Amino acid sequence: MRRSTRFTPNSWPICRRSRSDPDPSMAVKSTNITEVAHRIDIQARWQANGHRGAVLWFTGLSGAGKTTLALELENRLFNKGFNVYVLDGDNVRHGLSSDLGFSHSDRTENIRRIGEVAALFADAGAIVITAFISPYQSDREQARQAYPEGFREIFIDADLEVCERRDPKGLYEKARKGEIPDFTGISAPYEAPSNPDLTVDSGDLTVDESLQILMDYVEETFVLK
Repeated sequence: MRRSTRFTPNSWPICRRSRSDPDPSMAVKSTNITEVAHRIDIQARWQANGHRGAVLWFTGLSGAGKTTLALELENRLFNKGFNVYVLDGDNVRHGLSSDLGFSHSDRTENIRRIGEVAALFADAGAIVITAFISPYQSDREQARQAYPEGFREIFIDADLEVCERRDPKGLYEKARKGEIPDFTGISAPYEAPSNPDLTVDSGDLTVDESLQILMDYVEETFVLK
């Protein structure tokens, strides 16, 4: 399990969203626009919440436990007074990304949108938990650039065999039959994180054990001292 060392508790930038090395393919096409600066300092938002804003980016195969852990983590953090919200893959595809499919390009655009939305939540001082397969490393890195100072890539790690055995939505069975094209782990690749900020071995740990790791991480990393 790797703990993040990118930022220490007292070294976080005061600035708002700072993008470094933006993807030139995602250049802003609109003209005559100016980013509006908020009158509320980001540290004032943190002080009001008692914690820093953050993006906890859960990634892993379907069936690894991303949504289960995200929702229960949200519940536990909320009950402890955190400003927290979950963005889940299925929910987002009912609205924000209802026009997208599951091709490589559509997956990339879906993650780009989620990265931007998650950054807005974090900029408002919330801890946003995202639960998306997000199979491509380059897409996850692009999402990080939307809120680099508070982004944490969290690998919910379970072997394909474990995920397929769980198969809560019956998707692997359909994918094996060829009924679902471009299904991650079967007919489309999954690029596991090479250097995640945190790994949760959900294939071996119980839900409660996994949640304890996540709770400890959030409280150690984002709560104001």
